[in-house]
Amino acid sequence: MKSNFTKASGRNLHVLEKGQRLPRRYRSDAIYATIGSEIKCDQEIFDSYSYEGWKDIHHDLLIVCAAVEYADRRWSRARRKWARHIHVTIPVLELPIWLDANVQQNLHGTLRHLTGDEWQFSFVQNENGETDKPRQRPLFPKQYKEFAIAYSEGLDSLCVSGLHNENDVAVCVRVSKHKQRCRKGERPFDRLPFDVSVKPSAEDSVRSRGFKFAAITAIAAHLSNVSRIIVPESGQGALGPVLLPLQNIYPDYRNHPTFFRRMEQFIQTLLGIGITYEQPRLWYTKGQTIAEFLAKPGVKASQIIDTRSCWQQRANVRIDGKLLQCGVCAACQLRRMSLHAAGIEEPSEAYTVTNLKAEQFADALPKQNNFKVTATLYDYGYMGARHLQQLSDFAAEPDRALRPYVFELAEALGASMGDIQMHLRDMLRRHSEEWATFAAAQGEQSFLKLWTKGGRHG
Repeated sequence: MKSNFTKASGRNLHVLEKGQRLPRRYRSDAIYATIGSEIKCDQEIFDSYSYEGWKDIHHDLLIVCAAVEYADRRWSRARRKWARHIHVTIPVLELPIWLDANVQQNLHGTLRHLTGDEWQFSFVQNENGETDKPRQRPLFPKQYKEFAIAYSEGLDSLCVSGLHNENDVAVCVRVSKHKQRCRKGERPFDRLPFDVSVKPSAEDSVRSRGFKFAAITAIAAHLSNVSRIIVPESGQGALGPVLLPLQNIYPDYRNHPTFFRRMEQFIQTLLGIGITYEQPRLWYTKGQTIAEFLAKPGVKASQIIDTRSCWQQRANVRIDGKLLQCGVCAACQLRRMSLHAAGIEEPSEAYTVTNLKAEQFADALPKQNNFKVTATLYDYGYMGARHLQQLSDFAAEPDRALRPYVFELAEALGASMGDIQMHLRDMLRRHSEEWATFAAAQGEQSFLKLWTKGGRHG
C-alpha cells in the first residue's frame, strides 16, 4: 500500500521480540522497543485472557495496541501542526493476515481518524510462536452473556453497567493497567495485559487510548461469543470534545460514533467477526444517567459516590499522601455538576479543591503546608469551566451551526438528519440547564462563576 511519507520522516519505531538484540545495522533515526522491556506483557494477565477461542491473532492485536501507544507517546506534536508521520515495525505471529490490504487500510484509516496522524506499518514474522499452549475452558460455563462493556472506576461505567446488567449478562473488561477493586462480573478481564514504558514520554494527548480500549474489549467479546459492545460514555463526554475541540486542536473522537464505525470495519477484516459498538447513553447527559441508575431499587447514593472521575495522578491531587480527585479539571467539574443535577451531595473531603464558592481560586486550595499548587491545576480548572460553558452556549446555536455535526452523526448512526438534530439539541439543552443551575449554586462572586464568563484570577 502506497504512503505519502517515508521511513525517513524521523518517527520510526521498531518493536523487537522478547530477548532479541538490536540489529548490527540498526537505523540511527529509529527508536527500538523490546517486548518484555519497554513493552511489558504480564504473563499472568495474558493467561487470564487465554480461554478456549484464544488465537495468535489476539496476541498480535495486543502487541499492535502496545506499539501504537508507545509511538503515540514517544513523539511530541509540533506547535503549529497537529499531525505526525509515524512508521512502526511490529513482529506478529499471523503475518499473512496483517499483510492483507484490507486489514492495513482499515488499520490506517481507524488510527488516522482517531489520532489525526498518518500511520504506516511494516509487519514481520514473530519467530517465538510462544502462544501455542492449551487453553482454559470454558470461559463462562453455563452462563448466558449478552454484551461486553469497557469498565473503569468512573460514574458512567458504574451507572450504565447497572442499567443494562441486571441478570449478570455483561462481560466486564477492566480498562486499567492496575488491579483494582473487583465488582460483580468483572473477572476474568480485570486488567490490561500490557504496560508501556516510554522514556522520554514527550506527548500527553495519547489519543490512541481509544484504540486500545476498543480493541481489548473486542477481544473479550470474541472470546465470550458476544457480538455487542456497550460504550458507557454519556453525551457530553462522547460528543463534546468533537463539537468544541480544546483550543482548536484536532477533535477527540475516542467516544464518537464515527470512530466506532471504523473500528467495527477493522475488527471485521482482522478477526472475521461482526461486532457492534452501541452507545445507549449518547443522547443523555451524565446527570440523567446517574439519576436513572439511582432510581433503580436497591441503589444507594454511596455506590455512586464511591467512583473516580479525575484522571490526574500527580502530586497536585494528593493531600498527606492520599490520592484525591482534583475537583476542578473538566472531568471533575462534569462529575460535580452531574451529581448536583441528580441530587447527590458528596463529602467535602472527596476533592483537593473543595470549595467552588470561594471568591479566589487560592482560597479554595487545601491549607496543608505540604500541598503545592501548580499552574497546571489552575489551567485545567479554567479550561474545564470554559469548555462546559461553551458547550452550554452551543445549545443556543442555530440549526445551520449544528448541521456539519448532525450530518456526520447521521451517517455514522444510520439515522435521519432530522432525528439526529432533535436528539443532539435536546442533549445540549439539558446540559445547558444542568450547568447553569450548578454554576448559579456556587454564587455570583465565586471564582467558578467568573471562569464561566471568561475571567481569570488566582
